[in-house]
Amino acid sequence: MQRVTGIGGIFFKSRDPKALGDWYAKHLGLEVSPWGGAVFSWKSDANPEGVGTTLWTPFAADTDYFAPSQASYMVNLRVADLHALLAALREEGCNVLDKVEDSEYGKFGWVIDPEGNKVELWQPPAGQ
Repeated sequence: MQRVTGIGGIFFKSRDPKALGDWYAKHLGLEVSPWGGAVFSWKSDANPEGVGTTLWTPFAADTDYFAPSQASYMVNLRVADLHALLAALREEGCNVLDKVEDSEYGKFGWVIDPEGNKVELWQPPAGQ
């Protein structure tokens, strides 16, 4: 089974996400969207007709989106088949969160690594 296929995003806490996004736009040229993050588009050999994306997104310092992790960041990894991977991770004894989200942006699930970091697993919609 194919597991991780790439990095879907880098998410991190910020004292002032808007100001930080403005700094990255001004000094590093990131095209920060009105929602606060930047989108990097790319194609791959596995998906030559589609466009993949990797997100760069600052979150408010008090977000609970990364919970139960105490880390100031979370990595989003692209996966080929979320439900199959979550089942395999459970079978392997990993700490998989019960919650799974299915939206227009794809399917999302989470696992906690051995150091307590929450890792977001994302199966993009078809064609991405």
